[in-house]
Amino acid sequence: MSKLYLIPTPIAEGNHTATSKEIIDKVRLIKYFVVERLKTARRFLKSVDKDIVIDDIHFFEIDQNHSESDLSTFLNCLKEGHEVGLMSEAGCPAIADPGHLAVAWCHKNSIDVVPMVGPSSIILALMASGFNGQNFTFHGYLPNKKPELAQRLKQIESFVDKGNQTQIFIETPYRNGFMIETLIDTLSPQRLLCVCVDLDSDQAFIKCMPLSSWKKLDLEVLHKRPAIFLLGKV
Repeated sequence: MSKLYLIPTPIAEGNHTATSKEIIDKVRLIKYFVVERLKTARRFLKSVDKDIVIDDIHFFEIDQNHSESDLSTFLNCLKEGHEVGLMSEAGCPAIADPGHLAVAWCHKNSIDVVPMVGPSSIILALMASGFNGQNFTFHGYLPNKKPELAQRLKQIESFVDKGNQTQIFIETPYRNGFMIETLIDTLSPQRLLCVCVDLDSDQAFIKCMPLSSWKKLDLEVLHKRPAIFLLGKV
């Protein structure tokens, strides 16, 4: 039986400075891919090697709604000797994306998984924040309604104060302004917020400052840009 390769992709689309030769060499050989978004996966493959013939590749687009039987049908190709690549839309697969379902299937079926080295927005943001990197929690998406979001933010803020535990979360790009406005309305003006955008690109945006200072910033600079948010203290 073959292996499932966990293939990181650029955080900022089209930026391949963090794409290793090992990854490029591997994707040239793989003909079966489990991907979060088909369009992004195809563009990534063609950008790393224009000679890759997309029509020769089999894709399975995965999300949380796919049944295990659908996934099993596709991944059975591993038992037939075909290698499979797993790709997120951006960054490391199986972290804050449904690719973990494919990894879990492989463990259940005694198939080896091979994580490959590449950019992770969570780790890069934590490195850039100056917050506690020994004790942290990643929450993924928080509630999208303001009352529930405010309640959740107060709860996770308490983890910062009680245990110096850095709190990390994400939001849909077009709601970045809403998230920061809710943080300003809900938490102490002195609470430190770090926001990181396009971390592996020349247009990276990284700021860590009190919420009182965020109130003065034109939030349009973050609109529709994938961002990661951190609450902490120094």
